[in-house]
Amino acid sequence: MFSGYEFAIAGLAAVSAGIINALAGGGTLVSFPTLIALGIPEVAANITNTVALCPGYLGGAIAQREDLAGQGHRLRLLLPAGIAGGIAGAVLLLYIPPQVFRVLVPFLILLAAVLLAVQDRVRKWVQEHSTHTNDKADREKNAIVPLGLAAVYGGYFGAGLSVIVLAVLGLFFDDSLTRLNALKQCVSLSVNVAAAVFFLFSGLVVWPVALVMAAGALAGGAIGGRIAGRVNPEHLRWAIVVIGIVVGIVFLIRL
Repeated sequence: MFSGYEFAIAGLAAVSAGIINALAGGGTLVSFPTLIALGIPEVAANITNTVALCPGYLGGAIAQREDLAGQGHRLRLLLPAGIAGGIAGAVLLLYIPPQVFRVLVPFLILLAAVLLAVQDRVRKWVQEHSTHTNDKADREKNAIVPLGLAAVYGGYFGAGLSVIVLAVLGLFFDDSLTRLNALKQCVSLSVNVAAAVFFLFSGLVVWPVALVMAAGALAGGAIGGRIAGRVNPEHLRWAIVVIGIVVGIVFLIRL
């Protein structure tokens, strides 16, 4: 049983994760270690976190719905890849021995932190060194495979998924960052919902914590979505990078 204090911690972590995912990505770097600190085993914590944060992505997507105007064709192109990848990642998590996931956790956290840190540089480098066809439709179709691979990662772990998705969108889609961020919210939502639905039948969701976190994530996603266009996410992003590195090192030492 969890105390009211522990539920409050989980809820606040979910609110923070929802805001962070809407603004900069990397919210799982806050919420997942919180669940571990509350004594939930790694795989169960990851599954509970995935289920709980779905409303946060939904809240962010709804809050940014105006920026989705005219992007229906992109959603029809990308959401199937996000759903398929999310399910594939969830299958991997459930059927690969939990000992493997436990060993991978610190490296996955550090990877997410590094991706968050170098996001802008990687996207700029790829844009400068890639040779894409001039046909806009063909260029956007090329995003399906890398986005699907990102979705597999998101279904398996999820930390840094928003960063990877936004980088892929920035590489293949010519649009403003605000509109791509709204598209990212929907793609990330599709990945997490697909994985979460699969996880519902795993018996590993810690439901009391998940429900509290779901409410917090929904509120956080709505807040983050509303202020996304008015807040410079750079300071937040680097704070999450530092947190991710520290948490990753702690988990590495625990091994």
